[in-house]
Amino acid sequence: MMADENNNPVEETPATETPAVEASVAGDLQSAESGDAIEPRGPREGRGGRGGRGGGGGRDNRGGSNRGRRDERGRGRGGDEDEGDGLIEKLVHINRVSKTVKGGKRFGFAALVVVGDGKGRVGFGHGKAREVPEAITKATASAKKKMIRVPLKEGRTLHHDGLGRFGAGHVNVRSAPAGTGIIAGGPMRAVFESLGVADVVTKSIGTSNPYNMIRATFDALATQTSPKSVAQRRGKKVADLLGRGGASEAEAEAAAEAIAE
Repeated sequence: MMADENNNPVEETPATETPAVEASVAGDLQSAESGDAIEPRGPREGRGGRGGRGGGGGRDNRGGSNRGRRDERGRGRGGDEDEGDGLIEKLVHINRVSKTVKGGKRFGFAALVVVGDGKGRVGFGHGKAREVPEAITKATASAKKKMIRVPLKEGRTLHHDGLGRFGAGHVNVRSAPAGTGIIAGGPMRAVFESLGVADVVTKSIGTSNPYNMIRATFDALATQTSPKSVAQRRGKKVADLLGRGGASEAEAEAAAEAIAE
């Protein structure tokens, strides 16, 4: 019993619920009896759709961030190698190769790379992988391990002519005067550009297989010698070797001083 302001007894009546509230309570009780968890219900506008909860948008954001990290990682690897070593890298040839296995064929890529410092050192290497960037990375690492030093005349051309051979590949290399440029094509041009040669005349006879041409070119470069190394081996002076062709002693001395490895 309740009382009003004048202390008169007033009968208390039970509060009635609206139909919507009764339906909501009935649904919650039914879910509780069936063992399902009851979620707190909020305004429909606050929940949003799949995109609002971050379903589709979250996947797009994650995909974009992963692609960005992969791109940055790839660019950083290439930039560090170029800047740290200061080497000239030339991609000569890429070939798609396949390996036959029990279930079919597995395809990959083979890369041929020439690496040089532009100051008389050069090397080549090849690598295989399932993807092109990885094959180039393997070939570059192999080329750096097999670099050779070639003596250069005045830092721009070869000291003398040479012949190289590997398999069916035959190459001729000849020294040239200043201003001639690199007269070579295909894989041989990549070798001389990486080596730092500015003037040279070459001729390839036989196969055009880039692997055989590269190996034949390196065979010719391996036979290159300088007057300084020959003089040391024979126990003579460089001027003595240069003066045997009819040149005067002064000319021989000047030529000997101009020779650079």
